[in-house]
Amino acid sequence: MKRAFFAYFGILALISASFIPAKGRRVLRSGEGPQGLVYIVIDKSDYELKIYDALGWYGTYPVVFGNDKQSDKMMEGDRLTPEGEYKIVSKRFHEKWSRFLLIDYPNKENIERFNQLKAAGKIPAGAKIGGGIGIHGTWPREDYAIDRYLNWTNGCISLKRKDVEEIYPWITVGTSVTIKK
Repeated sequence: MKRAFFAYFGILALISASFIPAKGRRVLRSGEGPQGLVYIVIDKSDYELKIYDALGWYGTYPVVFGNDKQSDKMMEGDRLTPEGEYKIVSKRFHEKWSRFLLIDYPNKENIERFNQLKAAGKIPAGAKIGGGIGIHGTWPREDYAIDRYLNWTNGCISLKRKDVEEIYPWITVGTSVTIKK
């Protein structure tokens, strides 16, 4: 009886664990691909990019950022990844990083925050807000940067090449992107 009890709960634990995304590796819901409208949530503290669709969570992919410091972007050149609500504004093939999905940074909220930081003297008076932030792959043969959590970008979100190639067809101009700490 005791053995059957532990066997039952052991199997239950294995089954439930298979539905929990594992940090540091790609995990997908079974099926043919995302259904309906897709949106992205990037969790900087967990180094994860999650894809959601009309049915809910679809997949989780490991990512890295620009700087080991997980703060919100303050200005151009700080190598920090911005936080907030964004949209994909363009997408293209990229000769170095395979695919590039540009987000609408800086948006109104980012500009207001930047101006407040400047007015408070927390960033230099001559600082610029920056731009060109997106989601892209790694350099060729450098997917190990994702496996080792090596933050290497200038503030962008980087996935393994095969992962950015996989999600690229699902993402359209206008796709919502949330970046959070």
